[in-house]
Amino acid sequence: MKLKYTGVIFDLDGTLLNTLGDIALAMNLALKSRGFPELPPEAYIEKVGWGLNRLAFLALPENERKEDTAALLAFDMLKFYTEKPITHSAPYPGILELINTLKGKKIKTAVLTNKQDVVAQKVIAALFQPGSFDYIQGESRGKPRKPDPEGAWELMISLDLMPASTLFVGDSEVDMETAVAAGCFPLGVSWGYRSKEAIKKGGARRIIDDPCELLEFFL
Repeated sequence: MKLKYTGVIFDLDGTLLNTLGDIALAMNLALKSRGFPELPPEAYIEKVGWGLNRLAFLALPENERKEDTAALLAFDMLKFYTEKPITHSAPYPGILELINTLKGKKIKTAVLTNKQDVVAQKVIAALFQPGSFDYIQGESRGKPRKPDPEGAWELMISLDLMPASTLFVGDSEVDMETAVAAGCFPLGVSWGYRSKEAIKKGGARRIIDDPCELLEFFL
C-alpha cells in the first residue's frame, strides 16, 4: 500500500525562491562598507545554505576569515538585506501553482530555512499570497540551524504531522541531511543552487526537475 503523505516542509532559498541576486547585493554592500572586495553573484552559490554567519565567513578573503570579523559583516549584511530583500528575488517557475494546488488538496505546508526569520517572513509575505504556508520558521536566536532536525520536529508537532508522512523538499545537502535526521522523505530539487551529486550525497531519495513532479506523492 502506498504511503499517504500529509505534509510538506520546504526549504526557501534555491527551492521556492531564487534569492541569489539579493543575497549577493546585500553581502557585497556589507563587504564594500568594511573595505573588502565584492564577489560576483555566482560566487555565492556554494556559500549559501548554512546561515548568515557562515555566509559572511565564507564571503571574506581567506586571510581575513575570523569569527569576530564575520560577525560584524553578518550584522551589516542583515541590515542591508532587511531594507531591500526582494529587488531581484522571485519564485521559481511553477512554484506558485504548486503551492496553490497543495492548499487545494488540504496538504499542510511549512517553510524551514536558515535565512534569518525576520527576512524570511518579509520575503514570503511579499512574494506569496497570504496563507500560502501553515508555518514559516527562519533562523532565530537560541534555535539550532539545519541540518539539526529540531526545527523540523517543532514544525511537525505544531502541524500534527508524522515524519514518515512528511516530505522535506530542498536544493542542498543541508536540506537532505536535515530530512534524513528528522525521519522525513528527503526530496531534492534540481533547479536550485547545488548539483545533483551534492544533493544525492546528502541523502536524497529522489530528485525532481519540475515542481509539478512533487504532486505525484499526493495522487
